[in-house]
Amino acid sequence: MLQTVSDEIMRKLNDSGSKKVKVAIADIDGVLRGKYIHLNKFESARKNGFGFCNVVFGWDSSDTCYTNSQYTGWHSGYPDAEARIDMNTLRFIPWDERTPFFLADFERNGEPLPICPRQVLKRVVRLLDKMGLRAKVGCEFEWFAFKETPTSLREKNYKNLTNLSPGMFGYSILRSSLNQEFFKNLMGMMQDFDVPLEGLHTETGPGALEAALIACDPLEAGDRAVLFKTGAKEIANKLDVTATFMARWDNSKPGAGGHIHMSLMDKEGQPLFYDAKDRYHMSPLFQSFLAGQLTYLHELMPMLAPTVNSFKRLVEGFWAPTRSTWGIDNRTVALRVINSQPGATRVEVRVPGADMNPYLGIAAALGAGLLGVKNKLSLAQAPVIGNGYMAKDAKPFASNLREAAQKFEQSSIATDLLGKEFVEHFAATRMWEWEQGQKAVTDWELQRYFEII
Repeated sequence: MLQTVSDEIMRKLNDSGSKKVKVAIADIDGVLRGKYIHLNKFESARKNGFGFCNVVFGWDSSDTCYTNSQYTGWHSGYPDAEARIDMNTLRFIPWDERTPFFLADFERNGEPLPICPRQVLKRVVRLLDKMGLRAKVGCEFEWFAFKETPTSLREKNYKNLTNLSPGMFGYSILRSSLNQEFFKNLMGMMQDFDVPLEGLHTETGPGALEAALIACDPLEAGDRAVLFKTGAKEIANKLDVTATFMARWDNSKPGAGGHIHMSLMDKEGQPLFYDAKDRYHMSPLFQSFLAGQLTYLHELMPMLAPTVNSFKRLVEGFWAPTRSTWGIDNRTVALRVINSQPGATRVEVRVPGADMNPYLGIAAALGAGLLGVKNKLSLAQAPVIGNGYMAKDAKPFASNLREAAQKFEQSSIATDLLGKEFVEHFAATRMWEWEQGQKAVTDWELQRYFEII
């Protein structure tokens, strides 16, 4: 008889016939970094952990090393960090010869590494458990697909790209049939990869798509979201298609959201957000949760909008919120309350873009709500009726990454919720990102100033 879950999983690996295993971690930007490990090596790695160069938390998404990081840098010599495989994350990759796949966390001296994004979400989940609550979380992503390869993108300098489909045609049956192979592969392979999609459809915009992931517990939701973003890119690549999760890639088109749906339950799984007697059908707990998000998300903004480009999406009239607002089934606000059914009552956090690190986005949205419950905040702000962009009395979000990072770094709420070491490291990485953007000469600047000024 097998004595542990780990032993049962090793039996599955041996039965699979594969001699290699793929292991990955999510870096600070939510990008999966990983490698293949021989099955023999994996046997020792699953028991003792394995070394993984800590540069994955010491460089940006372009592999340029931070010069403002205390955690690691040239000053540290970039040693190995301790990676610990989560054996419960076993999946088999359908588009990669059904290679076994695992996610890993980083530790330090046997304790969670504070700057590891998956560990950050685990920290918030521990708060959830301490409060005697459970949560259900589902992410949905908008993104754009192009009939391009990584090589052709660079040859074209990211200009004059061929969209997967032409025109503005949201919820199109025609466009999904036109790209049937891509849709079929994406739905089917994600299901086989244990990242089930609740829905998949075209969005408004050339080559625009949207996928909703089936809701589950917060950590699994983070895992699925990270794996969906990478998996969608890999499946697309097989068909000479490139998917981008940039928050906004085109001046004239809306951006791409990474909305997060969430609700709370008791330990027995009974929903806690609905109250038939309340005028908004919201329980006192739900109202405090929402008040927490309205109050605290300002200070956690870089976790929802982590890039310079993120803030190009958060502008009026582009289906993204600009202020701390809420409303009942209103898609022009930051927090959309959905309360038509007791078991499905939830909040949709519409602030994040598709470029968010899902672990950090979920941690911020869930953590802010839990602090509202813990601090017994009252929902004093009235719901927006109609156009949320007209609610000028609501507090505006930060207008750029620099402003957001500074507020985050100075926030006692962020430090209490997420830990000082993470706040300092993440704030430094976001300031780095801002500074890199400030050095760039954009097409807009060339077109506006080159001849005239």
